[in-house]
Amino acid sequence: MSRYAIELQYDGTHYHGWQFQLNVTSVQQVLQESLSKILRDIIAVTGCGRTDTGVHASHYVANFSYSEDISTDFLFRLNNLLPHDISVLSVYGVPENFNARFDAISRSYRYVIERVKNPFNKDHSYLFYRALNIDVMQKGCSIIKEHEEFGAFCKSHSQNKTNICEIMNVSWRENGSQLIFEIQANRFLRNMVRAIVGTLIELGESKITLEELNTIIESQDRQKAGYSVPARGLFLDYVQYNREDWKLIDKK
Repeated sequence: MSRYAIELQYDGTHYHGWQFQLNVTSVQQVLQESLSKILRDIIAVTGCGRTDTGVHASHYVANFSYSEDISTDFLFRLNNLLPHDISVLSVYGVPENFNARFDAISRSYRYVIERVKNPFNKDHSYLFYRALNIDVMQKGCSIIKEHEEFGAFCKSHSQNKTNICEIMNVSWRENGSQLIFEIQANRFLRNMVRAIVGTLIELGESKITLEELNTIIESQDRQKAGYSVPARGLFLDYVQYNREDWKLIDKK
């Protein structure tokens, strides 16, 4: 059996996240069904991680195994079969033990806040009118980077072996009418990015202070942190791997 890695992107608006679930439509389900039809075999796909209902991916990586070589028109046929909101960008031959989830070095997320009503961005940003102190929110990012345990930003009752995450980069930037939060880490807890953004918004509205943000993180108590912002503004932006043994087979 040969193993393959595919890079894809998707608009999560009409999906109940990446992972297969009974009685609802997921990205994993649609991709597996399309691959199975194209390759005329039962194909199981392993993804680089979960995304929740309504969350998008600018860059997502998944792997699957197949007993034959991939044809040169594979991407063309697969993208013709997939719905308009899922696109496969490239396919690689990878080592037979490659795992898209466990071999990831880091993941980067982006959260988009829109400050002016825009009907074309309604499913891809969080419309937020109130004034925010961006300078203090940026200082809040510095505090977050000083920590490594993030139970305060993890969905309640998540069964994690550890809440430790290595934050590599975290910051805010402005892009026209948008305020964009970007974060890179070796791993993320469930709902972590949306909870961090909600807490930093409360910081920017002066509902909490920088000292209180630090106390919240140290408490490891989700109830003390801010609200989770809507899923529609969140994008999985990039997943990093060691690609030395990857062999490009086809690309859009």
